[in-house]
Amino acid sequence: MLATSSLRLLLSVLRRSIAHAQRRGRAMRNVAELVAVPKGRLGRPGKSLTLEQATAVLSAMEGKWIHVYVVLSLLVGTRPEETRPLTWAHVHTAPDDGSKPHIDVWRSVRRTGDTKTRKSRRSLAMPKQAVEVLEAHRDRQQAKFKAAGKAWTQEGLVFPSRVDRVMDASRVRISLRSLLKEAGFSNPGEWTTRELRTSFVSLLSDHGVPIESIARLVGHSGSNTTERVYRKQIRPVITEGAEAMDEIFGRVHATRLSKVLPVSAESD
Repeated sequence: MLATSSLRLLLSVLRRSIAHAQRRGRAMRNVAELVAVPKGRLGRPGKSLTLEQATAVLSAMEGKWIHVYVVLSLLVGTRPEETRPLTWAHVHTAPDDGSKPHIDVWRSVRRTGDTKTRKSRRSLAMPKQAVEVLEAHRDRQQAKFKAAGKAWTQEGLVFPSRVDRVMDASRVRISLRSLLKEAGFSNPGEWTTRELRTSFVSLLSDHGVPIESIARLVGHSGSNTTERVYRKQIRPVITEGAEAMDEIFGRVHATRLSKVLPVSAESD
């Protein structure tokens, strides 16, 4: 099924092609001029998580790969097609050069392996919660590989399938529904993985991050695209991605962490 904009483009190409044929005497009439682009059906409007919903989502299924996927998508704002092919070589939780922990969004599952646009190829700082979750996920993955007698390398996928290939989108969707159900959602099937990214935009906008900064973070070529795609989530606005996410979720995460971690005994 094609979008209305794609149909308009195809009809325009067809009209011009037949007009060119007419000028060369190869066609008598441009029948494409008689065709009108049909009105398409409205797509399902996107939605975003509230702060309370996002907090519940970030607490669900901890220790599972889908929890790590959700943390990365919701707190860093990567596209689903950028998250699934991410390798450990592009994850920098403790950079040697002293820069902030970040991920390099340089690949996608597109046929060429390139990101959606030139501006989509970017490096994004990670908030503390994302760093902690990714490091724990890497430790678990390394232990699993060692137990199976397999070599773990930096070139390996962060989210491999059962046969060590890029995770299938359908498996991510099914796993996300399970996570949302655990988080208390009554209708988990109504949410998509892309709406984690929509929620990233919404939460940053609510927190006062300028639309120009959000556009850079999500890899849009300009703020017009961000406004058009996420217009219901954008609000007037002041700060930046990783720092803002630390402020939004930092206290909640620190409180939860203090409840989970054992209190160390004082030495004699």
